[in-house]
Amino acid sequence: MTSLEPRIPEGFGPIFRTSPVLEALGGFMSRGEGEELEIGLRVGPDHLNARGGLHGGVIATLMDVATGYMLAARSGGRRRITARLTLDYRSGAAPGEWLQVHLDRIEADGRKTRAHARLMSGERLVAEASLLFIDAPSAKA
Repeated sequence: MTSLEPRIPEGFGPIFRTSPVLEALGGFMSRGEGEELEIGLRVGPDHLNARGGLHGGVIATLMDVATGYMLAARSGGRRRITARLTLDYRSGAAPGEWLQVHLDRIEADGRKTRAHARLMSGERLVAEASLLFIDAPSAKA
């Protein structure tokens, strides 16, 4: 890491819950719990496209996973399935950058939950996402 690369914020460690796709990508991190849960990613070599920038599919995965995990943490573990993800890419990200997801809005309506999230690199907006989640079939109300 060069001195120009941002450091991983204190308290972040390997993400608390993983899956085969997160294991394959690597680098997903979290800190806190409940309302305080935060999720981020240090852009590494396995996250890059052919041009050497952060791959859009990694951004989509990060936004989906982070938003779902943060919603579950805020609702006592209520499980949801992503029904729709609308993503607007605003800028790129390079190897070594620290990215963090910020959950801005949550609107619950019965089995549906809508959320809006931003992916930030410091003060720079990398992407914005609007997501629709549906309660998982075995979810508790």
